[in-house]
Amino acid sequence: MFPILSKREMAQGTVIENEISAPRIAKKARPGQFVMLRANETGERIPLTMADTDPEKGTIKIIYQVVGKTTALLKTLEPGDHIQDVAGPLGKPTDIEKVGTVACVGGGTGVAVLHPITRAFKEAGNRVVAICGARTKDLLILEAEMANASHECRICTDDGTCGYHGFGTDLLKKLLDSEKVDLVVGIGPVPMMKAVVNLTKQYGVRTLVSLNAIMVDGTGMCGCCRVTVGGKTRFACVDGPEFDGHDVDFDELITRLNSYKEQEQEAMERFEHKCRAEAALK
Repeated sequence: MFPILSKREMAQGTVIENEISAPRIAKKARPGQFVMLRANETGERIPLTMADTDPEKGTIKIIYQVVGKTTALLKTLEPGDHIQDVAGPLGKPTDIEKVGTVACVGGGTGVAVLHPITRAFKEAGNRVVAICGARTKDLLILEAEMANASHECRICTDDGTCGYHGFGTDLLKKLLDSEKVDLVVGIGPVPMMKAVVNLTKQYGVRTLVSLNAIMVDGTGMCGCCRVTVGGKTRFACVDGPEFDGHDVDFDELITRLNSYKEQEQEAMERFEHKCRAEAALK
């Protein structure tokens, strides 16, 4: 079992950060990799990308948004409680190298995934510009951490309540128009990543995306994370989660994700109904 050392509620309490004691994982984890968690003995397994690791302390940090049954269950756990299982590190780590100027574009909870990657590119000697976006100010996360992990951090919100009034792609376009960018890393909701890729194609800039959103089993056995990359079938959990965004069939990916969301909503409604029924019996 893996003890929870700290808990922080972010983004109006809908996004949670947990620091977990996991020495062996912390020692081997690399930016871009993820873990599989099971909250308790009867819980389902879910993949979560590590937002940070500390090999010396033997800890990892996960950040998740409460959107379904398992994340709702995780939110009920407090420091001193234990997570039943944490397996990892899984997936292929980000290929970190010195390429020049790197733009790291994150949206929503994708900023959590982007944080260790941004820091690693900076430590490798690149000039790193971070672009972090959310729908509104209260949903922004890790602003200070991303500022420290990059040379320059630009903030935007859809409603203009913080930073630039607009989308991350707007700020990225301004950057691409003003200077040479050698690599773009875009992580966030799938429609956002698709928009980033459509933009960078026009400039011929290599773009990495992380397809962690479609992963279910995390080991390549269930086949739910099948994606078409460069005309070939790939599995996000074992072949990724990162791919060259210009090769990803985003239209197919969005169609498959929509079917999963419908099933997740049904599961969440059943879980809430169960909780209300149990509360009524007390």
